[in-house]
Amino acid sequence: MNGRRLIFVNRFFFPDHSATSQLLSDLAFHLAKDGTPVSVIASRGLYDDAPADLPAFETKGGVAIHRVYRPRFGRGSLAGRAVDCLAMYASFAGAVWRLAAPGDCLIVKTDPPLLSVALAPVARMKKLALINWLQDLYPEVALGLGMRALTPLAPLLRAARNASLKGAHCNVVLGERMRRALDAAGVGAAQVEIIANWCDDELIRPIPPGDNPLRSAWGLDDKFVIGYSGNLGRAHEYATLLDAAEVLRMEPDVVFLFIGGGQLTQALRSEVERRGLAAMFQFRPYQPASGLAQSLSVADAHWISLSPAMEGLIVPSKFYGVAAAGRPIIAVTDPAGEIAELVGRSLCGAVVAPGDGRALARVIREFKHDRAKLAQMGRNARALLDQSFRRKAAFERWERLLRRVECESKKTNVQAET
Repeated sequence: MNGRRLIFVNRFFFPDHSATSQLLSDLAFHLAKDGTPVSVIASRGLYDDAPADLPAFETKGGVAIHRVYRPRFGRGSLAGRAVDCLAMYASFAGAVWRLAAPGDCLIVKTDPPLLSVALAPVARMKKLALINWLQDLYPEVALGLGMRALTPLAPLLRAARNASLKGAHCNVVLGERMRRALDAAGVGAAQVEIIANWCDDELIRPIPPGDNPLRSAWGLDDKFVIGYSGNLGRAHEYATLLDAAEVLRMEPDVVFLFIGGGQLTQALRSEVERRGLAAMFQFRPYQPASGLAQSLSVADAHWISLSPAMEGLIVPSKFYGVAAAGRPIIAVTDPAGEIAELVGRSLCGAVVAPGDGRALARVIREFKHDRAKLAQMGRNARALLDQSFRRKAAFERWERLLRRVECESKKTNVQAET
């Protein structure tokens, strides 16, 4: 990168374990390892620890971490979240203004939402090469989740978002549907790059149930386990799973294992208790990264959920960890959606339409009674990951993109000076 600094901006960064933080941490540490100057601007908070107050500055793995705002209100209320977001926009913009020099590359993620709108003017004034790394698309996500209070502002927010994308050197999206959404918004194809998310596929390897100590430690040796690992947020739904559990109530060997957290976790636990399904469910906290191979391999199959309204706006990153662990995937999503298409094309699981709990129960029974087919689907999942979603390949795509943007930025600056 010829000494030009890369500056990433996101609400969370290491040691936070949220998905956007883990992906950013992976990439930032990888780039810094080769001597590239890398800085990260983040908040001082942690996703699942509201009182956390991380150091304002530290260096980890060659990355200079600047933490400039501690969220005050958390995610408990819409008004509080709005105040936190506005304060973060101002803090992050001020930090970029202070830290960046002309020619630096600014990579902006989408947490808090619409962050590119706040930082695009700073990038333009400071003559920075701007890359938007889109994990989701707002305000469409908010509207899809039922936040109708934003409806009057949606045209203005959408126009501001689109302007910030069109003014960037490049916009990184997660899949073909998201690329199409940007095309519909008028963002040129030359400004869009598809780079899927990833997991640590070298660390996460398939472990046979008999070799996994967590099966015994969690009392699951004689169970057929349907797992879920990660965040359960408002873009997901669990009613289909609960309806399937009702159908399977008289099959005591079926257990639903939930590992993680998120906004809907407590609501799920409460509904499990209300329906008298507690004997069929286990809830475990987030597991350390070093133990993901074991925790993801505990389950015989995993379910992944995404509301159909979120198709093209979000791609569940937990898909990659499950595939790395060589476990079949039950996608409770739009049957025509991106994850459903991957599952169907690679024969690595099954697809169930949201709301069809009986169909989900049938799939679970089929998986339980055909272990040979189950094992083959798990091998297919790992083969799909090795072929198309290796972390090393994603890093290489990012490196090529950053080199290209640097060259284009240099040409633009030379032309401006002459």
